[in-house]
Amino acid sequence: MENEARYAVVGGIVLLLLALLAGTVVWLMGGTDKTEYRYYSIYFHKQSMDGLDAKSAVKLRGVKVGDVTEFTFVKGSKEAVRVNIKVDANTPVHSDTTAVINRNLITGIAMVELNNTDVQSPLLTNVADGELYPLIQEGSSDLEKVATDATKVVQSSSEMLDKINLMLNDQNRDAVTQILLNTATFSGQLVQQQDALASTLNSFERAATQINQTAISLKNTTERLESKFTQVGVQSQATLQQVSSSFMEIQQQSTALSLELQTLSRSAQFQLKLMATDVHDVSDALTTTGQRYANPRALLLEAGKPATAPGE
Repeated sequence: MENEARYAVVGGIVLLLLALLAGTVVWLMGGTDKTEYRYYSIYFHKQSMDGLDAKSAVKLRGVKVGDVTEFTFVKGSKEAVRVNIKVDANTPVHSDTTAVINRNLITGIAMVELNNTDVQSPLLTNVADGELYPLIQEGSSDLEKVATDATKVVQSSSEMLDKINLMLNDQNRDAVTQILLNTATFSGQLVQQQDALASTLNSFERAATQINQTAISLKNTTERLESKFTQVGVQSQATLQQVSSSFMEIQQQSTALSLELQTLSRSAQFQLKLMATDVHDVSDALTTTGQRYANPRALLLEAGKPATAPGE
């Protein structure tokens, strides 16, 4: 009985250990992982898979959202590497999402980086014919862009060197040497004629000073003439007003005289006719005088003009 009890205890302990071992294995195998995944395929035609392994991380905006499940070579007209990935079902993978291979520059470990170009585009769900999972398009990595730009720079530099070598042939070198010699000769002549050039520059400076002084003098003269013309205009206007006033007084007196002559015409018609003739002449003279004084500016200018000689 004691042996049977002992065997039973040992058997129970062994079963318990086996159960613990099975639970540990299940836990290590991911049996407790209840995360829901979506699977996608990517065909890489241009990028290297160096540093990429199964279980390599899949990231979106720097956040790990899944893993690489497997990758295989695909033969055909365009050889490529097909990489299958699984990502969290809540990860937004759109129809225009692209995938690139990024590497840590220190460790060399590679990962798959997803890039969403347009977040408004529909989610990727369509499965192409002959495929198991939806296809994510291959993108262009930063390293590839740098390599392309570096290649272009090298090509441009090579072309530039070829052009420089073509430009610096024997004939062009002789021409450049002659230009340098001519430049040196011209510089020596300038040094020899330095005194003459300095004298010429001084002459130009003195001439410019004289022109400046003449311009200032002309400006002052113009201002004085403008002031005098303004004074003459004011005086002419005052004279015109005086003449107008005198003409009005004369006109009033002529009117009164005409009334008196009409009164006297009843007694002395012949004398009135004579006096009317005289008054008419006087009125014409006054009118002529008034017309002359109506434009005092012309009167003043004509008074200052010399008499025109015959033939002028």
